[in-house]
Amino acid sequence: MTSAETAPPPPMRLRELVFGAACAAAVRAAARLGVADALDDTPMTAEDLAVAVKTEPKPLRRLLRALSCYDVFTERPDGTFAHTGMSRLLREDDPNSLRAIALWCTEPWTWDAWPRLDEAVRTGDNVVEGLYGKEFFTYLNEDAPESADVFNRAMTRSSEQSAREVAALLDLSGAKSVADVGGGQGHVVACLLDKYPAMRGTLLDLPRVVGNALPRLREGGDLADRARIVPGDVRDAIPVQADVYVIKNILEWDDESTSRTLRNVVEAGGPGTRVVVIENLVDDTPSMRFSTAMDLLLLLNVGGAKHTTDSMVSRLTSAGLKVGDIRPVNPYLHAFDCHVPA
Repeated sequence: MTSAETAPPPPMRLRELVFGAACAAAVRAAARLGVADALDDTPMTAEDLAVAVKTEPKPLRRLLRALSCYDVFTERPDGTFAHTGMSRLLREDDPNSLRAIALWCTEPWTWDAWPRLDEAVRTGDNVVEGLYGKEFFTYLNEDAPESADVFNRAMTRSSEQSAREVAALLDLSGAKSVADVGGGQGHVVACLLDKYPAMRGTLLDLPRVVGNALPRLREGGDLADRARIVPGDVRDAIPVQADVYVIKNILEWDDESTSRTLRNVVEAGGPGTRVVVIENLVDDTPSMRFSTAMDLLLLLNVGGAKHTTDSMVSRLTSAGLKVGDIRPVNPYLHAFDCHVPA
């Protein structure tokens, strides 16, 4: 990390910031070309890498040189290139891979939307509907299926990585049942069922989402006898009763949708029910640059927002929940441990 003493002077830093799109595009290009996958533990020349990823060597060297300025790959004195901690995260086979996230955050629609950020700030509305004439996820699924696939892969990979940390953090030893609300493919509920062999779990999400639920949770899977898969829109109703409800990374819509979802959980669970809400925050977190950028992206695509601690607590209490402990899950996520009061 650059210290205040060694930070570039303001004119240089601002020049770097306004060329931020070049850095994002370079990461995207490396991910799409598979450069990190082609480069293993042995440093390689740009020429050899170009053969491996089927590019021209001179432009590839220019790409690698630009990325090396940000510690994504490093150029050695002999002119070869080697991995860094960050470039390894662009490998598909890395257990903590961020390749899918890197692609999702730089999909073609983002390049259309970012220049209209001033419009979104002026109006408070998303700009995607104006760009494409339809709601964001409708646009993805109908007009940009490749982007929809990238989104699904990114969310799956992110869920796989964080679900284990969520399960490790939560003590549900007194509960007999848990519901994963808007839980995607069910990584969180699967990890919780692994941790608590006597517990039963329910996965609730949209029909097209739970249609791709983890095989472990479906008929024939090793967790199927303790798992139930329920299709539905959490903003309409929560047709599930459980001792504990886990809501992870879905309360980022407009305020009305967020409020409806929380009220539905309170109504479904009733007095004494435990509700654990897990979200990125835009305050009190080591990941401020990432979280605030995602917050602006949510404004652009769905008119949503990431939360501050206070705004999250406000929404939870307004829905009728009593907020207890607030704890970090990892550098990017915080857990709000709540219950429905008697």
